[in-house]
Amino acid sequence: MREWITPDVLALLRVDPWFGSVQKDFEDALLNLATPRRLQNGEHLFFRGDPPDGLYAILSGSLRVSGLTEAGKEAILSLVDAPSWFGEIALFDRLPRTHNVMANGEVRVLHIPQKELLALLDITPQYWRELGVLMALRLRLTFISMEDMALLPAEARLARRLVWLVQTASLLPKNGVCVVPISQTQLGLMLSLSRQTTNQVLQSLQDQNVIRVAYGRIEILDRERLIEFAGVSPHEKRILSHLATGGHHGRD
Repeated sequence: MREWITPDVLALLRVDPWFGSVQKDFEDALLNLATPRRLQNGEHLFFRGDPPDGLYAILSGSLRVSGLTEAGKEAILSLVDAPSWFGEIALFDRLPRTHNVMANGEVRVLHIPQKELLALLDITPQYWRELGVLMALRLRLTFISMEDMALLPAEARLARRLVWLVQTASLLPKNGVCVVPISQTQLGLMLSLSRQTTNQVLQSLQDQNVIRVAYGRIEILDRERLIEFAGVSPHEKRILSHLATGGHHGRD
């Protein structure tokens, strides 16, 4: 394993629910292929239409996943925070990247190159199942978001998106406060809500001491009340629990 993968880096990566549950030999194989990379604020990791270049994990910072119209209007789909893994779709279909991914602030990532990873999978095809689990988790969250957008009013949609952003970041809160590194404008764009509506909903949650809005971020003061306000169902709470604990069912 590479010398720069310290015990702290390994512990961080294992917080991720997917990576924390993969087989130990697959973990070792991935990390042996990995190389580090740094991005500055506003720098793109890749653009929509770029050829697939492998799998990534975030070590610090956050990445914004978005699309742009021909007129230049941005639609923010999600924020990807440490220590999430992503980029697996193009491993399966070998097609170009589906969206733009850009750094929010300084970001450190691990990169598993496409060619080397596919060569590994040719030798050990049983690892495809592990990557399929990663894609299945992503698809499950996507379907939940699509249903929210289609059926729920603005208040519930916004609260639920905050819940999922907190949980999929995979990091434990410090001093009871979880920080979502997103501005009001970015959150509104993510949910196709006007700035006025976004501000009204956030202000209501802030008045109830559920959140605190700060410059460029939203602090979650009471996660349980936010989950209650969002109307998260029992089966969704099971998914949230899995995201928060990271499984570890595949460890030796």
